[in-house]
Amino acid sequence: MISDTVDASARISSGVPGVDTILGGGYLPETATLVRGPPGSGKSIFSLHFLASGLDADETGLYINLGEPEEYVRDTARHFGFDIEALHFLNLSASGDKFQDEETYTLFESGEVETPSLVENIRAEIQEIDPKRVVVDPVTEFRYLAPDQHQFRSQILGLVNFLKAEDATVVLTSQAAESMPDDDLQFLVDAVINVDKDSGLRTIHASKFRGSSVRSGRHTLQITDDGMRAWARLDPNRHERKHTSTKLSSGVPELDSLLSGGLTTGTISFLSGPTGVGKTTTGLQFMKEAAGRGQRSVLYSFEEHRQTLFERAEAVNIPITDMIDRGTLHVEVIGPGELTVDEFTHHIRTEVEDNDAEIVMIDGTSGFEQSISGVGADSMQHLVKIGRYLRNMGVTGLVTNEVHQITGEFRATDQGMSYLADTIVVLRHVEYKGSLRKMIGVLKMRTSDYENQLRELEITEHGLRVGDSLPELRGILTGTPTWDDDAE
Repeated sequence: MISDTVDASARISSGVPGVDTILGGGYLPETATLVRGPPGSGKSIFSLHFLASGLDADETGLYINLGEPEEYVRDTARHFGFDIEALHFLNLSASGDKFQDEETYTLFESGEVETPSLVENIRAEIQEIDPKRVVVDPVTEFRYLAPDQHQFRSQILGLVNFLKAEDATVVLTSQAAESMPDDDLQFLVDAVINVDKDSGLRTIHASKFRGSSVRSGRHTLQITDDGMRAWARLDPNRHERKHTSTKLSSGVPELDSLLSGGLTTGTISFLSGPTGVGKTTTGLQFMKEAAGRGQRSVLYSFEEHRQTLFERAEAVNIPITDMIDRGTLHVEVIGPGELTVDEFTHHIRTEVEDNDAEIVMIDGTSGFEQSISGVGADSMQHLVKIGRYLRNMGVTGLVTNEVHQITGEFRATDQGMSYLADTIVVLRHVEYKGSLRKMIGVLKMRTSDYENQLRELEITEHGLRVGDSLPELRGILTGTPTWDDDAE
């Protein structure tokens, strides 16, 4: 498995859980990073994480505040539980002491103009306390003190170079807006981190990072009572471990016969069919058999209440409660909007890498699409990544997929995602001679041969029962088969 960090011991932590993973270990020492985003996106909280992390490591920190006054920043820190009593402030906000002590300020060196210089004051403060971490929040306020853009860029570049020369690692924040572009600032720094908020979803992405590679794309960012937390987007190419493929038995000989011995471990299998046909129960049957061998499984359910799931499993001789108590099964019921896709994949990784889960079941592709925030039209892309990750880690993936036609024209999947699966097991309701029956068969199996017959499926109080093949029936997949007396 590829490590989440690169030269982590030489990095400066951002202090935000999960962000260092995105940045390959954290900031590079003695560099300047621009954290940009619209109002309310969390730039100040992001900066407080950075400074508080340094204080925890006995590093001196300086907060140069040009926006909110010091007491407001301290109140914010207390709200999120940051201990910043030892943090130094240089209060340059409109209500700050520096502005109150002087009639007028300019950004420039005091030798260039008659008014006092903020740059000079900052340099004096830096030289006095020798901070290892410096935040300028927001640096865009300096723009109002410069007569033109050239002078603004020149002085900000000089300030950044001075801070870096003093062995400080610097974070600058920018109020990114169309009315106030900050392209010039992005050229002056070593790294650019964008924090955004769109339709209630916060994201973070690094658009620039000199000297190191970073995780590409937009990653989930959240603000809770404990502060910020980032969840890196899953990159299957970073995860791989050696594994040997074997057969995963269902414990039902006839079902294993359909699958030429069982499902192949380390592959993705779809259990596809209409509602009530037994998809979840069939998946749990494989987990039950694996639990008997001491293997751990995890089930993510999107479409069923926890109590209903448990009662239904126990009613068909699947001891789901006992499996959980013995640690061979973990069940997580996920409600609408409860997790983002990056959080969800983090849960999967935790189960696979920390808890040694060998089977992962996603119960309901429609529920996945509707329940996981930020999936939208990209649900197929996210499922592909999850599938590739599980394959790379040698984990068996089970995905239940609901098709909406109970009878009628046969379709393996409604969403056109059959190409994602190594194996497709189809389950089907059929009406025959006035009764409703269930059928099961294998439509596709990449890794081995399989039986091309359809068999009757019964779900009883003793568990799954798979009957003999029914060669005399024609048109089973239409849902309304006919009897062929000449069939052998």
